[in-house]
Amino acid sequence: MIKPGSRDIKVKMLIDGEELEELQKHTWSMVEAFGLDSRIEKYKGKRPIGFYRWDMDCLIDVLSMALDDPKEYPEHKSSGYLALKTLYEKLKAEYDRNFEE
Repeated sequence: MIKPGSRDIKVKMLIDGEELEELQKHTWSMVEAFGLDSRIEKYKGKRPIGFYRWDMDCLIDVLSMALDDPKEYPEHKSSGYLALKTLYEKLKAEYDRNFEE
């Protein structure tokens, strides 16, 4: 497990509703992410969840692959696709704001 250092930034985000439901459908893609999958599976969306840079790298990659998969989301106007795309954009914005030099 990756241990955060004193300079590692933890970004807190509230993820709920359909965004959380769609995210939880893709936790199987995060099995190599040192517990991120189980944290998201257990997450209820009641209070913000914290992500470090490496968590966000994983989430952004997983969501990008899911959004680009025509088997997963054949219809880009579906509410599930739109919810996941919105979450992806929020994650990217937070990542850029906190970690881009």
